[in-house]
This record gives sequence, C-alpha cells and structure tokens, in this order.
Amino acid sequence: MITKKYVLGGALVASLSVFAQQEEPQKLEEVVVTDSKFELKRENSGKVVTRITRDELEKQEGKSVAEILSTVSGISINGAQSNAGQNISIFARGGNNRQVLVLIDGVQLNDPSNIASDYDLRLLDVNSIERIEIIKGAASTLYGSGAATAVINIITSKASKDKIAFEATSVAGTNESQNDRDFSFNDFQNRVAVNGTLDKFTYLVGFAQQYTDGLSAVIDADSNEKDPFSRYSTQVKFGYDFGESFSLTAYGNYDKMDVDYDNSFPLEDAAYRSFSKQYRGGINSEFNYNKGSITLNAAYNSIEREFQSAFPNAYDSDSYILDVFNRYTFNEKFYTVLGLNHINSRTYFGEHETSQITDPYANVVYVSDFGLNVNAGARLNNHSEYGSHLTYSLNPSFSLEQQEGYLKFFGSYATSFIAPSLSQLYGDFGANPDLQPEEDRTLEGGVEWKAGTFRVSGTYFNRLEENFIDYVTIDPVTFEGEYQNVTEDFAVKGAEFELEGKLLKVLDLRANYTFTEPKDRQLLRLPKHTAFGQVGLNLNSGTFFSASYQYRGERSDSDFATGERVSLDAYGLFDLYLSQKILKNQVNLFVGLNNVFNTDYVELVGYTTRGRNIRFGLNLSL
Repeated sequence: MITKKYVLGGALVASLSVFAQQEEPQKLEEVVVTDSKFELKRENSGKVVTRITRDELEKQEGKSVAEILSTVSGISINGAQSNAGQNISIFARGGNNRQVLVLIDGVQLNDPSNIASDYDLRLLDVNSIERIEIIKGAASTLYGSGAATAVINIITSKASKDKIAFEATSVAGTNESQNDRDFSFNDFQNRVAVNGTLDKFTYLVGFAQQYTDGLSAVIDADSNEKDPFSRYSTQVKFGYDFGESFSLTAYGNYDKMDVDYDNSFPLEDAAYRSFSKQYRGGINSEFNYNKGSITLNAAYNSIEREFQSAFPNAYDSDSYILDVFNRYTFNEKFYTVLGLNHINSRTYFGEHETSQITDPYANVVYVSDFGLNVNAGARLNNHSEYGSHLTYSLNPSFSLEQQEGYLKFFGSYATSFIAPSLSQLYGDFGANPDLQPEEDRTLEGGVEWKAGTFRVSGTYFNRLEENFIDYVTIDPVTFEGEYQNVTEDFAVKGAEFELEGKLLKVLDLRANYTFTEPKDRQLLRLPKHTAFGQVGLNLNSGTFFSASYQYRGERSDSDFATGERVSLDAYGLFDLYLSQKILKNQVNLFVGLNNVFNTDYVELVGYTTRGRNIRFGLNLSL
C-alpha cells in the first residue's frame, strides 16, 4: 500500500514538468458585500475587509479553513498547526471565540450547546467554498450577537453556467511531528461535485471526505499511540430563477466528524473519542423591484455532539434563523437596508432550554461624488432572557481619486454585544439566568492607498470590553463557581498593516503585520506580534510557485500539570507550494511542503504540533 502511495506521489511530481498555454486572467475591480449588504467598490467602503477569492483558496490546496484564516492580519488561530482534531480557538484583535461570528452565505451559525456558542470550523471543507470575506471590528448593527471583533462570511460554491460540470479534488500527504520522520502518507482529502444550469434551474451536489492519522493529540512517549480524525460532508443546492424579479435557492448540508483525543487533566494518552453531526438547511430568496430588493434567508441548523471519555456526555442543539431585509437605492448616492433578524436557539441540559433573539436593524450608506462616504446603522437587540439592548455604528471615510487608484482615510466608532450562551444561562456548571450581554466599544482609524495592482493599508484599533462574562469561583475548596458579569473593564489596542500587489504581471506579493496589546489582563496564547508574507510567481505556461512565511511572537500559556503560567517561544513557519495546469487548464497538479525547516514549536503546552510535511494532489474540472 505504501509503495502505491509513493508511485502516486512520483507521478504527480513528474507531471508538474508538463506545460500548457494559459490565458492571463483579467483583474476586475474589487467589490465587497459583507460590510454593508450592498455591492460596493472597495474604495467606497470604510470598513477593514479582507477578501479571499477562489483562486487564492486553490493556491493553498490541502490546508484547512483555520490554517488559511490564520494568515489574515488581525486573526490568530490557536490549534491550526496541531493534530487535525485539535479544538480551534480564534483570536481576532485580542478577542476570543465568542467575539467572532461565522456566517455561511450570510446566515449566522453557532452551536448553542457550546459554552462560547461558537461554530466549529473543523466541519467545513475548503473546496466547497467560493470565497471568504472577513470584516475586522464591530459589526453587530448588521449581524447581531458575537460580531464584536470579526465577522467571517463564508460564501459557498455556485453552480456552473454549463449544463453539466464535474469537479474533483484529491490530496494525499504526510502528517508527522518534528521527531517522527517515517514519511508515511496519513492525510487524505477528497471531494467530488456535479453542478450546472438547465435553463432557469441550477443544481449542485457534492461530497467531501478527509481522513488524517499519524499524530498523537498530546506529546506522546509511546510513538505507537495515534489520534485519527475523519470528516464527511454532503452538500446539495438547487435554485430557480423565475425571471428578473424573483429567484429562489434551497440547500442542505450534512457533516459528520469523528475525533480521537487524549486526557487533558492530567495530560496523558487516553482512548477518548468524540462524534459530531451537523444538519444544516435553508432557503435564500430575493425579490427585485424598481429601486430595491427584498431578501429572505431562512435556515435550520442542528448539531449533535457525543464524548466517550472518563466523563462521558452528549449534547444536541437546534437553531432556527430568519433574516429578512429590504435594500433600497434612492439614487447613486444613498443606499439603505431595513431588516429583521430572528434566532431561536434550543439545547438540552436535563431539560430543553431555549432563548429567542428578535432584532430590527437599519443601515444607510452615503457615497458622494466628492470622496466622502458614510456607513451608519443601529440595531435594537431584543432577547427573551435579559430584555432589550441598543447597538450602533458610525463609519465615515474619504477617498481621493488618483491615477489608477485612490488614497482613502477611514474611521469607525461602533458598539457590539455578545449574548450569554444557553450553557452560561442554564448549563450544568455555573449557570446564571440573570446574566446580561457583554458590551464592546470599538474605535478604529486608518489609511489605504491603491495604485494599479498595489494596495497598502494601516489601521489602528482600540476596543473596550464591559460586562465581560467570566467563571467566578465561589468556593475555593470545591472550586464551585458561577458565570457572572464582572465589574472590571478590559481594553485592547493594536495596529494592522497590509500590503498586496503584483509586479511585472507575474509576481504576486502579500504581507501583513499585526500588533495586539491587552491593557488590563494577560490573555493566554495570544501573541503580541504576528506577521505573514508570501511571494507567488505566475507563468504563462500555467505554472504557479509560492513561498510563504508565518511568524507568531511570544505568548503565555497555562501548564495544567503545575497550574503555572509559562512563556511560549516565538516561532516562524516557512512553506513552499508549486502547481501546474495542463490539458487546457482542466487539470491542476500541485505539491506543497509545509514547515520546510522542520521547526519545533508549541501551540498549546503538552500538545503535539506538525513538523515538516508534504502533500500532493490534483484538481479536475470538466
């Protein structure tokens, strides 16, 4: 079996020497949507928006969603470089998981049974994604609870305009630690999809699978102990265009994830397993009229989780999401959004517990003909448990048109909120039904310059957290405690710098640096300094080559064995990637080498990280 894997790898490498002609892609003017729910030119947006296109995703084949997002300025994802089944922690501008909101096709997703009510990125397959838009900063006025430090909007793939199209991706790679150099293939990812358009009807059916083995979750003295990870994803999407006025899309997803994991207290090998199932479905519809449109997004999301360990447990939760909004364009200068968002969350803690959120919201965008742009909005949050809460935002910007580009100055003052989770309100440990929402205030300002294909930006942010929900120990002997809104306020400040562009039509450059400094507390695993840089070479022969470097500065962690804080050293990871398109661009062969110098580093104290690993694969589009 191993011999066959090496033959496959050798064939793929040899195939990379085959060249085919490729037309140079046209560079279209960048448009962003997530920051206002309108299609706006980037120069007219005063938000800090990062857009990851399908082309950019394809140039990182084999990497997870978490790995790709961790290269974005302002976002640091802990666990992305560990064993595939490791829990993911997202730090955006010094915030934590519950301050980051994940959308899929514009619909809020979370898991009400989680303490942080956050969505598990491990459930997602990269190759089912068309693009990702990330807003940094507060965005609760448009998207509600959790949109305090970042909104990650994942837009899934659309059907081809051809009557029938077939897509397939297959990846095989190693999955080894720094000290395990067997060079055995233990990471396999596959996806197939059939899609197309038949007159006014569109369809897409896809299936994805991943199986990863080879690493122990904890640093293991017994090299034979491994903790595999597997995921299966099924996607169906059907749409019908009734004409220029009305369109309707219905979709359904089923995701299943099995994870082997180890004991964390004490830190030791253990034959523990967890199982997760997600059922997600809904409809997206849009009715267009003279100067506007009415959009209705309705979705249902169900997540089941089971843990087989020394303390077995099981959770199931449901969410019903309805978001209906009216977009109206008064003229080429005024754009308005009026909407209503309703979320019904349910989970089981001995008995079923529920909460409802019903929020009307409004947003207006003004685009002048002399450079001034204003994005402002307000939202009245109505929660079934704690009552009403108002959030608002004001986001002006000013653009100076320049030859083949612009110079833009922008600022923002916005409030946001994080509703207490059902686990914090009614869960098995420390429940407190009297909790109030966390409140965040974010102030930011920056400048962006674009000339031709080059874009450079710098942003300063300052965030204040109030009513922070924390677990407070009441009995120091039994460690019994309760979730409470603490009286202390916490401030975080920082800066982000980004650069991207193209040289001589063949060289892609991308770099960013982030500085984050909490003022009133020390946050675990959050580096003060992070940086990322990538150089990509595009040749007319269809060849693409890139070299990238990711840096994470010093940070602190808690050693569960001793209960003490420890300092984790800074580290940098260097990756290489090479791809070749052949057969009229219908086949893309690629090879990636991660952690080229086999750097030894720590993400979480006591847990394994990945060393030098290689992956081979191909994309097929017919």
